[in-house]
Amino acid sequence: MPRPIRCRRVEFLPKFKYFSPAQGTSDEVTLKVEELEAIRLKDLEGLMQEECAQKMQVSRQTFQLILEEARKKIADALVHGKAIRIEGGNYVYGKCSYICLNCGKVFDSDYHECPDCHSKDIGCTRGRGRCYCFGHGRR
Repeated sequence: MPRPIRCRRVEFLPKFKYFSPAQGTSDEVTLKVEELEAIRLKDLEGLMQEECAQKMQVSRQTFQLILEEARKKIADALVHGKAIRIEGGNYVYGKCSYICLNCGKVFDSDYHECPDCHSKDIGCTRGRGRCYCFGHGRR
């Protein structure tokens, strides 16, 4: 059984969600919200990869994969004159409450384990889109 996809924390939701070349095109790429967040943190804010990964609450390897996919999509749009649509993904916006999947305790901090039973089997209590935010522990 594959491991469920965990939500990525984002601190920014775009005001504009569609960009198109001046000549117009019917071709487009879809940039996920967490991919935009990776671009914002690394390329706009200039943070180190480790800091970016911590802010998004993912591993460095996962952050690198998200960033590479985002850059590939943006390059494809620029080189081939495609529009960019920003939507979807597996993310949670802002702070999140966590629930222990072992004992059911709900808590509001960035612990990487349950403060009561110390289980690392915790998940976010709210999600966006397909995200259920449940995983097997937090880094």
